[in-house]
Amino acid sequence: MKLILREDVEKLGDSGDIVEVRAGYGRNYLIPQGKAMMATDGALKQLDRIKEQAERRAELTIEAAQEMAERLETTSVTIPVSVGEDERIHGSVTNQDVAEALEQRDVTIDKRKISLDQDIKTLGEYTATVNLIGEIKPQIKVWVVKE
Repeated sequence: MKLILREDVEKLGDSGDIVEVRAGYGRNYLIPQGKAMMATDGALKQLDRIKEQAERRAELTIEAAQEMAERLETTSVTIPVSVGEDERIHGSVTNQDVAEALEQRDVTIDKRKISLDQDIKTLGEYTATVNLIGEIKPQIKVWVVKE
């Protein structure tokens, strides 16, 4: 019996795979559980269309991420902080502060995607890395200055 898997099934295959299984296993377990559907001509055509649409969407997101990376590479942010003795910052600069500074420049990035290379506890120039998609990880300059 030929089936198209709707979700990943351990020791059988991944979602979208066409698999050959025994009739009882397919009819009594996989199909009633919603884990697979019959591999008819119509279902195979539908699967091809879904895969093509997914590939197009993935290409669009990668292109958008590359454009965003180019924009971020040329961006630097300045974060004013209050300082105490010896030019030490009260507290530290976090990825949240960098995200807010980017938002003031009309660039919206989730703070969880921003990683600082080191703890920022003094004034100066630092580098932050933004994890967009896969290997696309632009770096931005972060200037920490006195208020």
